[in-house]
Amino acid sequence: MPEGDSLRRAAERVSLLAGEAVRVETPHPRAAALRLAERLDGKRLDRVEAAGKSLLLTFEGGLVLRSHLRMRGRWRVGPAGERIAGAPWLVLRGSELQAVQWNGPVLELGGLQAVGRLGPDIMADPPDLEAMVARLRAAGQSRAIGEALLDQRLVAGIGNMWRAEALFQAGVSPWRRLAELSDAELLGVLAEAAALMRAPRGPRLVYRRAGRPCRRCGARIRSHPQGDSARIAYWCLGCQAGTDGASA
Repeated sequence: MPEGDSLRRAAERVSLLAGEAVRVETPHPRAAALRLAERLDGKRLDRVEAAGKSLLLTFEGGLVLRSHLRMRGRWRVGPAGERIAGAPWLVLRGSELQAVQWNGPVLELGGLQAVGRLGPDIMADPPDLEAMVARLRAAGQSRAIGEALLDQRLVAGIGNMWRAEALFQAGVSPWRRLAELSDAELLGVLAEAAALMRAPRGPRLVYRRAGRPCRRCGARIRSHPQGDSARIAYWCLGCQAGTDGASA
């Protein structure tokens, strides 16, 4: 799933069309049924912003279109008129460029209500880490930190890859309960996530490395589904304290 840093980069690319009246097409049948083209075609795209894992496109007249890419969605910006194969969900075509959204099944006008339920954004400049800790403390303290970090109502923008890497860098097991962690430990995890998501991408240290030796200590990397959504948690048996909470 695209995470907050990927959405920020997508917002920057799509923002190249801001200030133009855009032609709007919805080739995918499910997108066409939303009748977005009829309401947005020919309107000026005023601005494009990332909010957590959502992209907010504001058109003239205050119309806000929310795009969420789910697991496989992506945006591509290229020359206007470039051949498009298949049926993307959304095409925004300006005078010189066009932005195309593929495989992103959440498109809704008036999406600010959903965004309003999000927690503080990890990609904000600067991120409000104290507010994030407060949200985590207001949640059920029996929840595992690995599960809580993916709850967009608590912290917006962190996905599966960055929760794994941030917890590893902070030396915290994804299975430790919020009640077991100090505020300083929570701040450490969040600070690692914020730093990693802003840095150039390097090799992953635990994400999708189950069964391989840790690059830091040599212990075996473990993996196991976590939480109601059964997202796969990854952790190092040697580097991350409190790893006995998983049944893997």
